Amino acid sequence: MKQGGGKHAGASTPQRPQVTGTPSFTSPEARQCAFDLKQAGVRFTPLPNTDHGGGCSSIDSVKLLDIGTPVTNLGPMTCPLARNFAAWAHYAVKPAARQFFGQDVVKIETYGTYSCRNIYGGRSGRISQHAYSNAIDVAGFVLADGRRIMLDGGWNGDRASRDFLRALHKSACRRFGTVLSPDYNAAHYNHFHMDMSGNGYCR
Repeated sequence: MKQGGGKHAGASTPQRPQVTGTPSFTSPEARQCAFDLKQAGVRFTPLPNTDHGGGCSSIDSVKLLDIGTPVTNLGPMTCPLARNFAAWAHYAVKPAARQFFGQDVVKIETYGTYSCRNIYGGRSGRISQHAYSNAIDVAGFVLADGRRIMLDGGWNGDRASRDFLRALHKSACRRFGTVLSPDYNAAHYNHFHMDMSGNGYCR
């Protein structure tokens, strides 16, 4: 068993260009990612590479405009994170809502993406993947009838909510490098943390 969540914070940060103020999406990988988003019908705006200071940056990142389902609080996201999040929303969230509730999800609620901070917001420790625009915290889902299925309460709530959220967690673990649920620790009681670091660290 891997020891306590080290991958969460960017112990293995993907190789990325560190020169900021340069044009974004110049590498073949980044251009392919932008192409993949367009092919998926996702509307987005590429953002300039930015050094935010303090070791925080947004490299080859995008602002998602439309992934087919409204999403709250989206800031800069690395293109791979945006690509995988959009696919998860389309291929996991939508079908699961129909399966467990017989209706559509009309909104995905998040606590955001970019945040220049250490893991858990601590004063010391490793820098968070949020500081690289490489993580998103998903808080819950709004159904067509207005019902809100939130991680806070729903994770250990009624049967349909539990099954729905666990199905989404399982699917996320196949798409993101690190996925942390309320089962991981008290800091994650109200959201899924999903980022592109690590190699299938799923808790």
